[in-house]
Amino acid sequence: MNERMRIWGTLLIITAAVAIGYGFSKELTLEQLKARLQNAKPDDRATLSAQVAEHQVENADKLYAAGKSEEAVAAIHEVVSYSEQAQKAAEQSGKKLKNVEIAVHRMAHRLTEIKRSLPFDDQATVQEAVERLDKIDSDLLNRMFGKNPK
Repeated sequence: MNERMRIWGTLLIITAAVAIGYGFSKELTLEQLKARLQNAKPDDRATLSAQVAEHQVENADKLYAAGKSEEAVAAIHEVVSYSEQAQKAAEQSGKKLKNVEIAVHRMAHRLTEIKRSLPFDDQATVQEAVERLDKIDSDLLNRMFGKNPK
């Protein structure tokens, strides 16, 4: 009886570990994130918008690497748009300001890295996006630590 309980306990632990591992490793696709964003609660919009923007940064990198500059530019525009939505949602809810600021800061850094790998003709669009993300980052920092938060 005792050995049987030990076997069932071990199986239960293994099953739980696999289920937890699957849950953490399952990352949502860009389309799934966008669909969730449409119906998200106001408190969740900041995080979801930032996640969409982060996906688009990586998509832009892949598209530039594949020589699809026009599609990459569209992805870059979505990065800025969704970052602005994340900023707006975080400021409206007063939550997730720090998380959004960190995500925007990382995206600006990543876009700077991408820009350095591009031909000169393709760098202007990415530089404009970096500048807009830097502005969002500064605005969020001012909101969190400024003397007169809005």
